[in-house]
Amino acid sequence: MCSMNATQIDFQLLVVFAAVAEQNSFTKASRKLGIGKGTVSRSIAQLEGLLGFELLHRTTHKVALSTAGAALYERTREHLAELQRALVDLPERDEEPSGVLRMTAPQDFGTIVLPPIFAAFARRYPAVQLEVRLMGPHSGPVREGYDLAIRVATGPLKDSSLTVRRITRIPVGIYASPSYLARRGRPRDKVDERHSWVVHLATIRLLKTRPLPSHFVVDDFLFARELIREGVGLGLLPLFVAKDYVREGFIEEVSIPGRDRMEGEIVILYPSSGQVPKKVIAFANFVIDAFRSHSR
Repeated sequence: MCSMNATQIDFQLLVVFAAVAEQNSFTKASRKLGIGKGTVSRSIAQLEGLLGFELLHRTTHKVALSTAGAALYERTREHLAELQRALVDLPERDEEPSGVLRMTAPQDFGTIVLPPIFAAFARRYPAVQLEVRLMGPHSGPVREGYDLAIRVATGPLKDSSLTVRRITRIPVGIYASPSYLARRGRPRDKVDERHSWVVHLATIRLLKTRPLPSHFVVDDFLFARELIREGVGLGLLPLFVAKDYVREGFIEEVSIPGRDRMEGEIVILYPSSGQVPKKVIAFANFVIDAFRSHSR
């Protein structure tokens, strides 16, 4: 067991080690980091000396992680990535963000929630021009030509090439119109077959049950809300979509025995590779801070 104080290890040594572990090559790691191969080799040797055990098995043509090296990589890689992102995200004093910021966002969330936040961002960063395309939930996370995407997430996002930052959690409830409930009654359990459903593609994972008798499968919460108001079935809606119609009495939340309250989250996605533009970092920080301030 290594008993040394972790503060003795230079952060850069761990960065070099992670690059070698990912590339399985000193040469490829040196290219990725923009430093000499000799510097990479000396950094690994220095780290092994500080830790007191071998991290890499070296052969003529490649390197491979030792058992200890694999353990170190698994335990540090996410923390290294987070720390590197945090350092990149630090505000820069000399130059304000500028240029065209191209993004995508869900139609419903974009229409209902984002306009005042976008307007406040434009006042804070007048040199940034926002180009926004509102899209359905199953367009690509960050399509070609876009700097970032805002998405509804109901489960883990597995694309390791993207930085994922949570904006806010969103309560999701089951809603129906008073006229529908008067005709069909309230659900007795989560698989009550007397009922029809309006199912949004983004909420299928939240239902966690066998396929429901759905009259409608849609990709827009505003459209789903209108169908629910018309009395065609039960449906899942985020609170930000449902609350005005609940207040007006057009729909009401329905509690179903055996079904826990659900939630999703709104996230910002942008590519992890390369230097992240100031305008992207400024926008992501601004939106996240806006929601944090609102929730206090």
